[in-house]
Amino acid sequence: MFLNVLTAILTLVAGIGIFLVACQMMSSNLETASSSRLKSLFSKVSNSRLIGVGIGALGTAAIQSSGATTVMVIGFVNVGIMSLAQAATVIYGANIGTTVTALIVAMGLSGGGGISTTTIFAALTGIGALIGLFSKNDNVKTWGGIITGFGMLFVGLSIMEGSMKSFAEMEEVRLFLAGVDNALLLVLLGAVLTAIIQSSSVVTSIAITMAVTGLITLNQGIFLTMGFNIGSCVVAIIAGMTSGTNAKRTALMHLFFNCFGVIVFLCAAGVMYLASSGAFGFGTIFEELFPGAPQFQLALFHTFFNVTTVLIILPLTDYLVRLVCHIIPDSRDAANGQAAQPHFYFVDDKMLRTPIIAVHQVQLEIEHMAAVAMHNYDIAIYTISHLDFRQMDEFRANEAQLNYLNRSLIPYIVRLNNLPISEEDHRYLATAIRSVGDLERVGDYAVNITEYAEDLHKSGEAFTGETLDEIEQMREAIFSVYQCVMKAYMEKDFKALDEANAHEDEVDNLTENMEKQHLRRLTDGVYSANVGAQYQELASDSERIADHLINVGKSIRNLIPNVDNKDT
Repeated sequence: MFLNVLTAILTLVAGIGIFLVACQMMSSNLETASSSRLKSLFSKVSNSRLIGVGIGALGTAAIQSSGATTVMVIGFVNVGIMSLAQAATVIYGANIGTTVTALIVAMGLSGGGGISTTTIFAALTGIGALIGLFSKNDNVKTWGGIITGFGMLFVGLSIMEGSMKSFAEMEEVRLFLAGVDNALLLVLLGAVLTAIIQSSSVVTSIAITMAVTGLITLNQGIFLTMGFNIGSCVVAIIAGMTSGTNAKRTALMHLFFNCFGVIVFLCAAGVMYLASSGAFGFGTIFEELFPGAPQFQLALFHTFFNVTTVLIILPLTDYLVRLVCHIIPDSRDAANGQAAQPHFYFVDDKMLRTPIIAVHQVQLEIEHMAAVAMHNYDIAIYTISHLDFRQMDEFRANEAQLNYLNRSLIPYIVRLNNLPISEEDHRYLATAIRSVGDLERVGDYAVNITEYAEDLHKSGEAFTGETLDEIEQMREAIFSVYQCVMKAYMEKDFKALDEANAHEDEVDNLTENMEKQHLRRLTDGVYSANVGAQYQELASDSERIADHLINVGKSIRNLIPNVDNKDT
């Protein structure tokens, strides 16, 4: 007896392990293959709740991981791309999309004919492995990984089914499981198992296999499935609780949504039980709808549970958002007036688990870095024009932030670049490293300008008249370059890059004119040699700032293969 139990347990563990590896292989390769499409899909989330649900369902069905979808949503909320209400609808959809795995498993266990469906699908493991082994094309290798993962799913399923059949032949095991019939206990057990394994797809598949082999009844499977939904929130809670305020709220919404569904269905089950004296319940309904097919009975209940919960809670979304905002109020840590320590505004180590979100966060961090660098340039020009040093504390804090990003963002990008991401994202990250360096140099030139201001202040001299007008013209031209560059960079807009180049030509012309005016003023004795030297250095540094901004804009040419990256 002991040896039989040990063998069955070891076989079950092996099956679960293969199933987990298969899920991870499918999810990561599907995510890589569809990263750009997923970004496009999630960018289409609007204020229409039904569209949000549909996008969440499609995205999750595509990558076969509701946890990954939820982590992506938390990332989008954390960087301000999605509102809480939009995030809620996508999470609703993710819960529907994740039921696809259970339906695939049910189909695999359906049998029929001389060769089982499981055996046919399991053969895909070898086909996918051969594709990945002999292909030299990265995209083909990725699809080989997807096919291998899909096949391994059924290898693991077949092994789990075999172990369950062994358990089903043991009288002691059957009697023990038959005694676990308390609905609340089953829900709790399902939640704990999912929290430990961190994959609702795996535990749902185990439950379906147990139902097929007769180890558990359909009613037991139904209450376990409810618990699986609660336990699936663990991944989101881990991702959200150590992130920003809205990320925490999103994770809490996910938990409340799933708990709400379980409470509604437990109440409904209780009412049906009392009204029929225990003769009628969800199990009875699905047994009558799909007689003799316990795998489909449980898989379709899983779908019914999630779809019904979404339909009930969808009109209550605004109330759910208000509730989580009340429980987790806005952070007021910055209200003490002290300067913030240098830190990432968008990048988050936890998002490395979801590389396509991490890549987008890098882009947002660089956009913010550019804004900080240009704000410092603006402060520097104001300071040297008015010899007013009241903004220097803010300037120094910004410079510390730029230095921090130069030190910390590049190692993060290198780590991200070593993860499985699309070829397009690899090309982007290669350019992002150079862009960080260019923007740090913009900040350094702004520092130079404030030092020129200090020299003028110490000597008791200042820029006046037409000199100030020329400096202002240069400032406006450089900000025109900056605005066009960032439009090009964030939107991959080549027309905006052409406009940036035109403004950069204007900067070159202004620099040439400033050189001529500098020589004229020195010759005519309009200003001293010291003032002239500071003016000349200011003109030169401003031109270099424009050059570094253009470098950032031109980096978008590297995102498209075979596009010439020469100066335009």
